[in-house]
Amino acid sequence: MPTTFHEIPRERPATPLLDRASMPVELRRLAEAELETLADELRQDLLYTVGQTGGHFGAGLGVVELTIALHYVFDTPDDRLVWDVGHQAYPHKILTGRRERMLTLRQKDGIAAFPRRVESEYDTFGVGHSSTSISAALGMAIAAKLQGQKRKTVAVIGDGAMTAGMAFEALNHASDVQADMLVVLNDNDMSISRNVGGLSNYLAKILSSRTYASMREGSKKVLSRLPGAWEIARKTEEHAKGMLVPGTLFEELGWNYIGPIDGHDLPTLLATLRNMRDLEGPQFLHVITKKGKGFAPAEADPIGYHAITKLEPINAPAAEPKKPAGPKYSNVFGQWLCDMAAADPRLMGITPAMKEGSDLVAFSERFPKRYFDVAIAEQHAVTLAAGMACEGAKPVVAIYSTFLQRAYDQLIHDVAVQNLDVLFAIDRAGLVGEDGPTHAGSFDLSYLRCIPGMLVMTPSDENEMRRMLTTGYLFDGPAAVRYPRGSGPNAPIDPALVPLEIGKGVIRRQGHKTALLVFGVQLADALVVGEALDATVVDMRFVKPLDEQLVRELAASHELLVTIEENAIMGGAGSAVGEFLAAEGLQKPLLHLGLPDYYVEHAKPAQMLAECGLDAAGIERAVRARLEKS
Repeated sequence: MPTTFHEIPRERPATPLLDRASMPVELRRLAEAELETLADELRQDLLYTVGQTGGHFGAGLGVVELTIALHYVFDTPDDRLVWDVGHQAYPHKILTGRRERMLTLRQKDGIAAFPRRVESEYDTFGVGHSSTSISAALGMAIAAKLQGQKRKTVAVIGDGAMTAGMAFEALNHASDVQADMLVVLNDNDMSISRNVGGLSNYLAKILSSRTYASMREGSKKVLSRLPGAWEIARKTEEHAKGMLVPGTLFEELGWNYIGPIDGHDLPTLLATLRNMRDLEGPQFLHVITKKGKGFAPAEADPIGYHAITKLEPINAPAAEPKKPAGPKYSNVFGQWLCDMAAADPRLMGITPAMKEGSDLVAFSERFPKRYFDVAIAEQHAVTLAAGMACEGAKPVVAIYSTFLQRAYDQLIHDVAVQNLDVLFAIDRAGLVGEDGPTHAGSFDLSYLRCIPGMLVMTPSDENEMRRMLTTGYLFDGPAAVRYPRGSGPNAPIDPALVPLEIGKGVIRRQGHKTALLVFGVQLADALVVGEALDATVVDMRFVKPLDEQLVRELAASHELLVTIEENAIMGGAGSAVGEFLAAEGLQKPLLHLGLPDYYVEHAKPAQMLAECGLDAAGIERAVRARLEKS
């Protein structure tokens, strides 16, 4: 049985077996009887590593045995192993030659928090968003078949990722083409499974065995000669399996369903995977794992231990007192949502599985009948809001910038084309730090401002954000407020629900010659630069509609206009300024500062901003360089 740990080790534990299994080919040389000890060592090494770096935690602990079994049974990397999302892939990284580099996890120039093809040949598909593994694995399986390759293809998908329509689209297609592939459902919340026990494990071994498969095929040949007999037999088998296992849905989609089995029972995992490895057609294995397995606090609180921050050394000098931090932008949204819901019974709150991340916890408790968590189904979230708006409700969709990209068609066709009254509270806009480019909200200003009728706002502090949320909520049509991860400058917040005048920016500092037009939270740094250069600093507030009158006045009274945004420069807010000046025939030197035309790799947010020249030093350096050329 796996050992349970109660503390995160502060020193690297002794791991003699793991030291001999730094690569899958070495792992496969171990005796099967040694694997349970290896699992304990791997789990303890994972605890140590994440304690040193911080990062995703619970999901990886839960798949230690499954990861070992997959690499032990399958001939990776020749056999393709595709992980969904990546929170669960830390043990996979440790076993595929990256154990020492795990201490650089999520750090600048270190290894990524998610599987990446450029990082290892064992990372067969780069991930970040959920529910892609089955589609990707199916594509690999089809390509292998066309190339005459006999390699196996396995997708490991978490039960949360099974709530997205994309996963079922892939399941449906795979059965249609009869792809030779295996999907492993890592069910770590028992959301669709029955209790796991000896009978279930025994059935999994029987149903996945060659003997059962050959008997089934032989019976099919015999009974197919008798009219209706095979169909009766098939239905009888299906109903018999359905009485004992929760796989009828997958069977109806054309998959051979096996399980559920205990995902921490290595002998059963190994036996079942060996049996299923050689079966033809779409195979589906349902395993039950415990998030945070082997670490008692994480088992007790899987949400709280989804990720952790790194441990500070015991003898570390006392940290200097920090300045009082303001509320996180997500907290400002959560409070506003409750306040507006109390004022307006039409308000509905919608999130695609981001209740904690987007701070809808209090709203869900105070207004449970008006709270809708649609799981990892961003497209459904947006169209659900559209349907509500059709009937006079006032839906607010709380969604991360990078996740809204997945529902862009619904945003345009289901909401904007019909000019429906939906407010999008877009969290994690801009650079997000250690999670890297898959989670960065780099493009929302570009993809939002080209949509006709869309109101797009960028707050510079907490109070501005609250007022913009009210403005968007009261706006007759689709509206978006995009705000970053983390805390703001701790601006005083007016508790009143007071809107802004739409399309009006504000001059925050009057200067000469150069005007800094800021769209968002870079305002504080721009004010520092404004003092150094005696520049005018403007909080533009609105990307769409742009304050055209203010831009016209600034162009007339300044020699250089500088636009600043934490969004891709191409197509962003600065582009809107340039397009307006061109349309007006106003020739004015412009400098656009924003995110560069490449994916900014994971690092601490301050490091990423400095790399992009969006901190105070970078802004001042860029403006001075441009002025020198004038």
